Amino acid sequence: DVVETQEHYKSRWRSIWIMYLTMFLSSVGFSIVIMSVWPYLQKIDPTVDASFLGWIIASYSIGQMVASPLFGLWSNYRPRREPLVISTAISVAANCLYAYVHVPHSHNKYYMLTARALVGFGAGNVAVVRSYIAGATSLTERTSAMANTSACQAVGFILGPVFQTCFTLIGEEGVTWKFLCLQLNMYTAPVLFGALLGVINIILIFVIFREHRVDDLGRQYKSINSDGEGSDVLDQNTEGSIDHVAVVALNILFFVILFVFAVFETIATPLTMDMYSWTRKEAVFYNGIILSAIGIESVIVFMVVKTLAKKTGERAILHAGLLIVLIGFFILLPWGKKLPNIQWQEIKNNSIPRTAPSEMLAPFWSLPELQLPSNHSAEPVGCPVMQSWCLNTPMIYLAQYISSDVLIGLGYPVCNVMSYTLYSKVLGPKPQGVYMGWLTASGSGARILGPVFVSQIYTHLGPRWAFSLICGVVVVSLLLLEIVYKRLIAFSVRYGRMQE
Repeated sequence: DVVETQEHYKSRWRSIWIMYLTMFLSSVGFSIVIMSVWPYLQKIDPTVDASFLGWIIASYSIGQMVASPLFGLWSNYRPRREPLVISTAISVAANCLYAYVHVPHSHNKYYMLTARALVGFGAGNVAVVRSYIAGATSLTERTSAMANTSACQAVGFILGPVFQTCFTLIGEEGVTWKFLCLQLNMYTAPVLFGALLGVINIILIFVIFREHRVDDLGRQYKSINSDGEGSDVLDQNTEGSIDHVAVVALNILFFVILFVFAVFETIATPLTMDMYSWTRKEAVFYNGIILSAIGIESVIVFMVVKTLAKKTGERAILHAGLLIVLIGFFILLPWGKKLPNIQWQEIKNNSIPRTAPSEMLAPFWSLPELQLPSNHSAEPVGCPVMQSWCLNTPMIYLAQYISSDVLIGLGYPVCNVMSYTLYSKVLGPKPQGVYMGWLTASGSGARILGPVFVSQIYTHLGPRWAFSLICGVVVVSLLLLEIVYKRLIAFSVRYGRMQE
């Protein structure tokens, strides 16, 4: 056996930390403009409607879904530095394009759509990051490393809007550099900042990142990705086939986990506006606070779950996480007798414009400003009568909503980390790029389909049907987990090279 030297250990973990940074910057690239996409879109194209905004929001996930398997395949046969640098460079270029979408005289919204899709395409490097971390850690290190990766991703989602808020101080007009045809304002500064971070990331990948592979026991060995930087390494015995039943099952479970969380994110604003008669401003403000708190809760859970997994194992924690999510959505079911407030008066006088259901169910960051007639000082609040279920479905009490938020904020990060960890262990020492690409694509697909699903069911049938169906989906996923439970073991354990 070749014992890992201290120098190799430090180099290996420096490279893993660069992967953490890459994951963080990928998340920041998504969230840093979310709060400003709608007003910027209206500014560059006043004729645009909220339906096109939905495509712009979804284009990121579509781009990532397409790119993840491609970058994963690339990383299986070439040094990972190549797809990492190229993908990051695509994100940098896409952010620069976003800063210039105001320049053309027509079709500006399509340039913005292209820019966001390319940012998502660049974010397909998440598959490369996950596969590298899976290959550069031993089984005992894997859970902790995957938890740290997810924590960096969560922190990126939290800090992106914070950076955006800081840049609002520049204002809508900002500074214009005519020789560059660039307007530096509250809409373009965040993406240019994101591009700068991307350039720094590329430099760090060249300077610090090194290709490392270790087996499940932590011994260094050669791989197809080696670029000549390693020495005194073992040739890994990778005999044995991957359990594809376990692989498919984990892809399905991961899809369900991302699907139900996308539903939760999407439904928050319209649900609270309907149930508690919150205005748009109140719904955005209060749900922003709640989602920020959930983000902080998730980071704490990521840290705690690392220690807990060593005592109970990943499968048991994944099972517990799904149960917590199930309880969270079960609590959201309408149980009482009190009905939500209905917008009777506003409908009766027919003088206040209505909001289309598709707009009501847009994510909270994409809600347009409601234009009210000059003779009205307030927007309509309560459950719109156009949603017929408002007349006979009991309201969901605020205590239910807050309790559900806490439970889903606890269960989701647990399921997220355990899915990635189990997936990487099942795949074993063989190159994982393509498989990680498919897992990332599953998550991206879930984030696209989740909002579509909930917009249809919630609008036409109401929260009772929407959340009952979600509970049903989670129950089915729990049954699937029970069926494949004994198969979700590490590759080395399956072939008797290690004991569980």
